[in-house]
Amino acid sequence: MDIYGKMAYLKGLLDGMDLADSKEKKLFAEIISVLDELVEAVDDLYEEQDELQEYVESIDTDLEDAEELLNIYKYYVENTTITFEYDTPSVEEFKNRIKNTLVRYPYLVAEDNNKIYGYAYASAFKVRPAYDWAVETSIYVQNCDSRSGIGTLLYNELEKYLKLQNIINLNACITYPNEKSENFHKKFGYKTVAHFSKCGYKFGQWNDVIWMEKFIGEHSAVPNAIIPFSKICL
Repeated sequence: MDIYGKMAYLKGLLDGMDLADSKEKKLFAEIISVLDELVEAVDDLYEEQDELQEYVESIDTDLEDAEELLNIYKYYVENTTITFEYDTPSVEEFKNRIKNTLVRYPYLVAEDNNKIYGYAYASAFKVRPAYDWAVETSIYVQNCDSRSGIGTLLYNELEKYLKLQNIINLNACITYPNEKSENFHKKFGYKTVAHFSKCGYKFGQWNDVIWMEKFIGEHSAVPNAIIPFSKICL
């Protein structure tokens, strides 16, 4: 007998008990009602888990472009201080990063005629739940295509999805100075809110970083719950 059969049995048992409208019958009825709700809630969780598993499996089939994306990122790792990463990650590690991101946040790729020109994604600003409405945005485009409008296209789409998720604060961490990136973010309405001095060491020198910020929603007294990107895409 499954859990639903057992619940039906308990209800039938209660109906067959000679308790009239006693306090005991009301108590048992309330307990059974609560158990019934718990069963439905657990069933919903199992259903959500199955949907999420299907989504993760679908991601696995969509990671064929990971190596091309990694080649874009590789240039920035090995030749710039735009990223503070020292070593280019393996393809497998890069795939895992994409997969982990997509469970909660967008990871968008600009492609035309089977050629990839760049990508943008969001990640957690901080892991504590009070920070749920804030994300860090990142974007990388082919070095030779930095003025082609790909970045604008990617950021527009990224913001669209983040709004659907009920995200409010967008934050960008930028190595300073980087006039091109600063101007790009200013064009999108970002403002510089912090400057940290000599906090990143790469290529034999200390580097500053700035944080730029943009609001894409209202800071209401009770904000809407965050919708994981995986839910939007299911």
